[in-house]
Amino acid sequence: MMSKPAHIVLLLLSALLLFSGCTRTQAPTPSGGGSGGSAQQSGALGDDFITGGLDGDFGSDLDGLGLQGRDGFSGMFGDRERVEGVLEPVFFGFDQSSIASNERGKLQEAANYLENNPDVGLLIEGRCDWYGTAEYNLALGDRRANSVRDFLVTLGVSSGRIETVSKGDLEATPNLPKDQSQQDRRADLVILR
Repeated sequence: MMSKPAHIVLLLLSALLLFSGCTRTQAPTPSGGGSGGSAQQSGALGDDFITGGLDGDFGSDLDGLGLQGRDGFSGMFGDRERVEGVLEPVFFGFDQSSIASNERGKLQEAANYLENNPDVGLLIEGRCDWYGTAEYNLALGDRRANSVRDFLVTLGVSSGRIETVSKGDLEATPNLPKDQSQQDRRADLVILR
């Protein structure tokens, strides 16, 4: 039989273990496109994508990430105009970041476009479906964006022309079955002018 102080210590340790799983908050940050390495380490992400609480004004925080202006030609990423819809998105399998052989033609087309338009850059937005934690999905979105970037570099695109960002499940459609949420498992290729 345990003494009363031992019960208290056990209770405190149990509470500490229970609350150690609480979430941290951190917004996704653009990865560096220059050296081929990610500026953001996946392990540094928080479980929730909440900046300043649920009531917060996210607009100014998200402008620099290109998360505003989803209507094609009206968004900005830093000081560059975002042009969506020119290049096709690359889709991924569930919980995958490797590029399927049937998606590689899209990346060859993107490489050709960039070769023919040397004045533009490319933003790769890694996205995920709603399954999994926000932390995991941000890391998976980062892996997807970096996988696309690395593939484009092997096709001859300069890594200095490519920016990556993970959106995780930020814009995913919630509560869809896995077979219907495949449209959210992708990397969007956005032209930067």
